[in-house]
Amino acid sequence: MTTVRSGRVLVVGGYGAVGATVTSTLADWFPGRVVVGGRDEVRAQQLGGVRVDVTDPADFRRVLTGLGGVVAVVMCVEAPDAGIARICLERGVHLLDIGATRRLLDGLADLHDVAVGSGATAVLSVGVAPGLTNLLARRAHEAVGGAERIDLTVLLGAGERHGADAVRWTVEHLAEPTTAGPLRTMLPGYGTRTAYPFPFSDQHTLSRTLGVGQVTTRLCLDSRPLTTGLFALRRAARRSAVRRALTGLFTRIHVGRDGFGVRADAHRGDLHAAYALTGQAQSRVTGLVAAHVARELLTGSLPLGVHHIDQLPALASLPESLAEHGVVLHRLDGEPTR
Repeated sequence: MTTVRSGRVLVVGGYGAVGATVTSTLADWFPGRVVVGGRDEVRAQQLGGVRVDVTDPADFRRVLTGLGGVVAVVMCVEAPDAGIARICLERGVHLLDIGATRRLLDGLADLHDVAVGSGATAVLSVGVAPGLTNLLARRAHEAVGGAERIDLTVLLGAGERHGADAVRWTVEHLAEPTTAGPLRTMLPGYGTRTAYPFPFSDQHTLSRTLGVGQVTTRLCLDSRPLTTGLFALRRAARRSAVRRALTGLFTRIHVGRDGFGVRADAHRGDLHAAYALTGQAQSRVTGLVAAHVARELLTGSLPLGVHHIDQLPALASLPESLAEHGVVLHRLDGEPTR
């Protein structure tokens, strides 16, 4: 019989593009236990929640103390560093973080002993990319008996109304240097696309968790012209004025659909295995992934310490669990990248 931990769940950023799905899903599963938090006090209070600012650790600590009985925190906004996570884990409060910046995730991983010592669990790399990409990569890795190279491809719908923070994050990382080249990849429902190297954190995480020497994540949009135009501006995006202009453009203009696709290819000599997932509304699915992981946290089935999603066998079947939400899993052996 599964034991569900009692106590409240604080969803930070619980009214945003991702957080709203986390909040509504968890509220259905755990009525009366979900508290919305966020920097916008009016929006938070409209949902019966509280104002909380992840850039102010002292404020966060006061909120956590004032609420009382918080057993888990779901971070749907990216904190500037690992300070908020440390506050949670030192108190024995479980943590789920959808952050996608390598520096932040490395800082969170350093809190493993803190979490174990206080009896807490933290799950990182939660969402679509990172998240579902990590889970597909592990499947493909195991299918070839240990990959020598993994290629990850992420296609995002340019027509989806992504949250402002997500748009800003994508544009800010556009100018980061890369040594890998573009790759042409077949994605179910979208045909063959050219995807370009992009600094999603999954590629760095998987090098360690799977022990694979070469892991590269590439990005494209469902609109071919927008993909070409975006990456043509990669060098220009080193200038802050260009990044501000691009952020404003992608926040206002929505060309294309709201679908998404992710694919993982594992190579070992002549062996090749590939899996893909396709669905609608990447922000919504990120929220669903986070909600499912939070439910696992609350059942007590996950080990203590800090873990990336692909390190937890209890979450391996998450792609199948999302089928009821229109997310389709594809086995793509015989459809190589080139």
